[in-house]
Amino acid sequence: MRASGLNWQGLMEQLQEALPHCEVTDQSLAYFKYPRRTVAVNLPVRMDDGRIQVFRGYRTVHSTARGPSMGGVRFRTGLSAHECEVLAAIMTLKAAVADLPLGGAKGGVDVDPQTLSPHELEGLTRRYTSELVELIGPSEDILAPDVGTDAQTMAWILDAYGENTGSTQGGMVVGKPIPLGGSYGSKDARGRSAAMVAAQVLEDRGESLRGARVAVYGFGDVGRKAAQVLAERGALVIAVSDQHGASFASGGLDLTALSAYREEHGSVRGFATEISPDEVVELDADILMLAYDYGSVNAGNAYAVRARYVVEATNRAVLPEAERVLRAQGVCVLPDLVASIGGVIVNYLEWVQDASNFFWTPAEVERAIDLRVNAALRDVTAFMRTRDLDMRTAAYALALNRLHEAAVMRGVYP
Repeated sequence: MRASGLNWQGLMEQLQEALPHCEVTDQSLAYFKYPRRTVAVNLPVRMDDGRIQVFRGYRTVHSTARGPSMGGVRFRTGLSAHECEVLAAIMTLKAAVADLPLGGAKGGVDVDPQTLSPHELEGLTRRYTSELVELIGPSEDILAPDVGTDAQTMAWILDAYGENTGSTQGGMVVGKPIPLGGSYGSKDARGRSAAMVAAQVLEDRGESLRGARVAVYGFGDVGRKAAQVLAERGALVIAVSDQHGASFASGGLDLTALSAYREEHGSVRGFATEISPDEVVELDADILMLAYDYGSVNAGNAYAVRARYVVEATNRAVLPEAERVLRAQGVCVLPDLVASIGGVIVNYLEWVQDASNFFWTPAEVERAIDLRVNAALRDVTAFMRTRDLDMRTAAYALALNRLHEAAVMRGVYP
């Protein structure tokens, strides 16, 4: 499973479709077209064999118009400044759709974390944090987990920041372990919101989720939770995939047994009828849940998609050229700005809890996430129906209007 490229031009082309439905001026649009800053850093790390290896890291802050920036730290081979800029802009839009007082950011390191020992990975994480320490913080730029990073990575970031600054600032990083000020629901929020949005859209269209066939492309934390929620509501999860392979069962997979199998074997491959991950995208399903990385559906495979609904449970899973094909085929795309919004919401909730040093129960966190996901979906749906738009264009237009309002209120520095 390998994502295709993404680019700034594609994002701008999609935004152009939204502009006729916005109140955006050239002045406020200028704030969106250009990231506030992109920093590149060289990261020397002493490897276990004693040699020094230098890695390349990045951090983009796209916008702080509505509040401090927040965004993931990804450790991924081939990561570039350009990728960080596009994904940071999407985070700005997503926070605006959720109506959160945050801007967007993204960063990380060009590395395959699977090639590093735990000691080397910790050293790289601490070096990355130390190089950015003057630019990050709970009121400046808040770091979060992403592809190739997890709660342990965030714990190292928190500690490295404290050692460099001499202070404990829990809110400078989210997605932390619970004992270090993390929030319940952090791993599940994106998958939960993707399933909730899919279920609500089907209901709004008079369709039942019961018996609906679901294919999940990417069975990590996000895909697993999305599959679980949809199955609990009566859907049949007929296929799942990960980076090693995929399993298919026409009558539906036993998700409890599948999760245990994957824990034991390190992959879903071999659990049921073996197919390739690429075949999961092409299955005759009602819902295709994309939970891997950007570019999962692209110009090369869009024509083969047979699902009626494609859900972006991760950022930019459907590239612009592919979405044009899907629309022409009558496929309904539920975009990342709405479907995967649970991730930025739970990160926001963790940031708020850290600021107040008052932490909520799992049930309270879940209710707070659900309320905000439902509110965002209602706002986007209402905009869609008023303007007769597809969901992505409506989400972009709504976000741009909110960013425009903030930019106008702030004014332009002379």
